[in-house]
Amino acid sequence: MQFGVFSVSDITSDPTTGRAPSEAERLAAVLRIAEKTEEVGLDVFALGEHHNPPFFSSSPTTTLGYLAGRTQRLQLSTATTLITTNDPVKIAEDYAMLQHLAGGRVDLTLGRGNTGPVYPWFGQDIRQGIPLAIENYALLRRLWDEDVVDWEGRFRTPLQGFTSTPRPLDGVAPFVWHGSIRSPEIAEQAAYYGDGFFHNHIFWPADHTRRMVDFYRRRFEHYGHGDADQAIVGLGGQVFMRKNSQDAVREFRPYFDEAPVYGHGPSLEDFARETPLTVGSPQQVIDRTLGFRDYVGDYQRQLFLVDHAGLPLKTVLEQLDMLGEEVVPVLRREFAALKPAHVPEAPTHESLVAARDTKIEVTV
Repeated sequence: MQFGVFSVSDITSDPTTGRAPSEAERLAAVLRIAEKTEEVGLDVFALGEHHNPPFFSSSPTTTLGYLAGRTQRLQLSTATTLITTNDPVKIAEDYAMLQHLAGGRVDLTLGRGNTGPVYPWFGQDIRQGIPLAIENYALLRRLWDEDVVDWEGRFRTPLQGFTSTPRPLDGVAPFVWHGSIRSPEIAEQAAYYGDGFFHNHIFWPADHTRRMVDFYRRRFEHYGHGDADQAIVGLGGQVFMRKNSQDAVREFRPYFDEAPVYGHGPSLEDFARETPLTVGSPQQVIDRTLGFRDYVGDYQRQLFLVDHAGLPLKTVLEQLDMLGEEVVPVLRREFAALKPAHVPEAPTHESLVAARDTKIEVTV
């Protein structure tokens, strides 16, 4: 099972000091967070895509390409790549390029995004969000899988004899996770292609997550990719830890109360009770995270949000130390002991190449 962190790249004032970092400071902090993620023994760093304040990450491939040269084994991913407002031709090119630069240590999470104005900024209509996601991904797959593509659709100009460059590393496209909080159409799309399904798992109660993942698993099996429990599932989540749970709650409360995403709403206690947000001791994080398996089954990737809402870099690095030293080693051991042998691990470039080669050998 893969463990890591993701960043939505918000630039938020620290409510305890009133100071907001500059874009340059926040970007430098995210680079340090990614490097620290590898240092403490985690597997994945994922970065979101946004095109509006208070976020800075408009070009995650640029940042991840830089990190490819600063890390050795870290899997580089996106928390969201906007399949609706990015041209699939550019996605195909950018992520194949990143795949080469990272030596295969790259995958991506496709999503529609949650900012309505982004659609007209890029010449699209938010009312066409689902059809855009479906059509654009169908084209993206062909651009990676076929050397020469002839194509015509609703939302962009036709392609005639087009070859996307560079071609995917070793002839194998980056693995794709389809991210969605509430859209069964996206879970259906992930199942149809046999791709991964990533549920953000931050804002909604467990029963909602269970229904979405269960739907994806059943459709994955329907399309003949394997048994339902072999479907590739990832979860998000947010944690804040201190040795004593009371200290964690006291320190995190002002950040929660002013957070741009969920602040000014339910209390910290209510939100933590109704959603997967876990604020407490490392053992409480372990217990809560192990409990996710009870309603989604065995899954392949767990990412934690640790740098949201204006938390100082020093505090975020302390959170990563606790994850690497006290939390993730226990989670690895416990999840591994529970996982049946027929449930696959998270796909990597190496495993995808091996699966391709095995399929070729069987065919021959």
